[in-house]
Amino acid sequence: MAVKIRLARHGAKKRPYYRVVVADARARRDGRFIEEVGRYNPCTDPAFVSLDMEKVDAWLENGAQPTDTVARLIEQARKEA
Repeated sequence: MAVKIRLARHGAKKRPYYRVVVADARARRDGRFIEEVGRYNPCTDPAFVSLDMEKVDAWLENGAQPTDTVARLIEQARKEA
């Protein structure tokens, strides 16, 4: 099973916020997911990023592939820590 770490969109029209989730690659964007590992709100200034790095690292060790955007958020979170 191909597992990805990706964003699931929530919020109102023109006011999105995202959950960072681990999901099967075949699942819909906002559909079923395995585990929620963080949150991202691009509408605040500066953008709010909250990731549980222990869970993220565990999933990366097990072979989960982050999307480009999530990979950028993970790098940003590691720099801040």
